[in-house]
Amino acid sequence: MSDMPAEGQALRLRGVDHTARPTWRLKETVEFYRDVLGLPLIHTISARGWGPATHPDFLHFFFDSGNGSTIAFFYYLGSREPDTLDGRATHPPRPDDHVFDATHTAWLVDTQEELQAWKSRLASRGVEVSVETAHEVIESIYFRDPNGYFIEITRKLRALEPLDSHDAAATLEAAIELETRERGLTCIDEVWARKAARIGEGRETDTGHLQIFVLNVPEFASLIEAARKLAGCRVEERGDYTEISAAEPVSFERRALGLKPAVWYGLFTGGLNGRIERYDRDVVRIAPRG
Repeated sequence: MSDMPAEGQALRLRGVDHTARPTWRLKETVEFYRDVLGLPLIHTISARGWGPATHPDFLHFFFDSGNGSTIAFFYYLGSREPDTLDGRATHPPRPDDHVFDATHTAWLVDTQEELQAWKSRLASRGVEVSVETAHEVIESIYFRDPNGYFIEITRKLRALEPLDSHDAAATLEAAIELETRERGLTCIDEVWARKAARIGEGRETDTGHLQIFVLNVPEFASLIEAARKLAGCRVEERGDYTEISAAEPVSFERRALGLKPAVWYGLFTGGLNGRIERYDRDVVRIAPRG
């Protein structure tokens, strides 16, 4: 009997079964996930190397991480911990190596109370935990396991809507176009500019004006309201976006907008046609390209 789906049948994934990483700290890893986090140890494979002479004997063990998913580790007998992990467990719970820390596990909880309870539990067991970080649609805490791997516990701030999907596609299409044409990207401003140009195609625009396209979602609503109060700004609804335009430079302050840094640094993700003159942790100033 063929395992191939019938023609026209939609294929669908059913969620994450498990994530897996290597560990060279067997005892510490078991005690952290089983005893500190309280995840049940539910399965272990102990085996000789899977065929190739270069594959060491190993233990492969799984912890229940909820909702039918597990987190798993490989412990390769006789192998040596790579230098990249040396001392990493003592690094603070924030991304200090963006390439290494980009690979991480994030678990979901339902409420802010649960997120706080996890933070308290971890802190009471001697785990250093980050401050709560809101980045658009989720709020998270971060910490490291005994290997130095980044772990995240997160809650959803809102449900995703169709306009989120449309905007996601618009961002990546602009980025792919630039990456292909320029053979690499070095500055997100280029993506914002190309996205703004794509959104504005076919519309009458005032040459010499800056344009900010703001996706109509709660996390960016304060930017729209602040623009409405600026005498030099014109604010117009344009479908999924609100367009802010001005003939003169405009400035916004992060604290006045009530934004956490993680959202602030993505303020122009909807698209920007303008020249950024200042963009630090507290103030942004944009001018027409001129």
